[in-house]
This record gives sequence, C-alpha cells and structure tokens, in this order.
Amino acid sequence: MYYKIDDFVKNCTYEMQSTIKLWKNLTDQSLSFKPHPDVRSLGFMAWHITVTFTEMMGLTGLKVDGTHQADYNGESVTTILETYERSATSLMNLLQSQWKDADLDIEDDMYGQRWKRGNTLQILLRHQTHHRGEMIPLMRMAGLKVIGIYGPSKEEWIAWGREPMN
Repeated sequence: MYYKIDDFVKNCTYEMQSTIKLWKNLTDQSLSFKPHPDVRSLGFMAWHITVTFTEMMGLTGLKVDGTHQADYNGESVTTILETYERSATSLMNLLQSQWKDADLDIEDDMYGQRWKRGNTLQILLRHQTHHRGEMIPLMRMAGLKVIGIYGPSKEEWIAWGREPMN
C-alpha cells in the first residue's frame, strides 16, 4: 500500500519507462501472436494493461486521459505506446494535483470490495507487472528481444559476454 503520492509517482515512472522499453520491441505483426487458444495475444495483454489506468482509476473518481475502449481491436504498437504513456502520465499528474497523501486512506468501491486508494495504486502497478510478465515468454516465443526490468534478461547477459543463468 502506498502512503505517499510521491512514492507511487517514483515507482510508476520506473514501471512506465520499463514497460515502454519492453513494448518498443513489439511489432505490429507480433501483436496477434497467440501460441495456444487459451492464451491471450500480445496485443490483447498490452491493450489490457493500457486501458486499466482509465478503468480502475475511474472507480476512484479520477478522469485519467486515456481510452475506455476495453476490447483490443488491432491497434498498432504506436497507438498502444502513445495511449499507455498518455494514461500513465495523466494518472501521475492527476494524483499530484488532485490528491493529498491523506487521500490514500480513503476507501472506494472497487469491484464489489472496499479498497483504500493507496492499495488501489499498488494493485494497479502489480496488475501491470503481472501481465507484463505473461508477455515476456510470449515475446521470446515470437522471436522478439526481451529486456531485463528488475535484473538482466538472458539476452542481456549474453550480449555482455556473460554466461546466463539457466
């Protein structure tokens, strides 16, 4: 749970930069990659992460500048990246201008439960991390470059001339 808006903004900035860096390795063709009928496509997951900023934070009353289009309809990598960055940046700006640290203790109705806003912000970033983590093996399977986010990726170890961990 977040207790200070500035702490969330610092974390969100890092996560946003990492997500953008990872997604810049996607191609428009790779967005439809889906190796099994029970697996979501790369495009679906990237779009899902993107729209969650407006959808989830809208339940707290914030009007995040983004999209309310829940379904992925073949948007390009460029559109996904632009929409994602606009939404994440809008959220951080809104928090800094409209909320105070004490507001993080306010509870909102979130999906039939009562969540403190500081918890909602934590869940928002964990949700992104969860789906971004699902995307990484799919990106490898699609032949795309993968970056390290919390440590080096296998590909980065190899590029550095080091033996990757198996």
